[in-house]
Amino acid sequence: MFLPTPLALVLILAGVWTLIVWPPFLRRILKDPRARDDKGAPTRFLTVHLMLISTSMILGLATAIIGIRALAG
Repeated sequence: MFLPTPLALVLILAGVWTLIVWPPFLRRILKDPRARDDKGAPTRFLTVHLMLISTSMILGLATAIIGIRALAG
């Protein structure tokens, strides 16, 4: 599949942006008092955010890889 260079660069930029933005958000979520209950067990708040963050980072990585492969090939 052919992908023009500008579009490949957009994919790389979007992927890198995702990988830069989400880890600081994860650190804030982990420190949030709503993340754990009184016994220290994870709450639904934490579980939902972990799923959101991990899904977004996987998609961001895939997006960046697609862009890099488009530039290389």
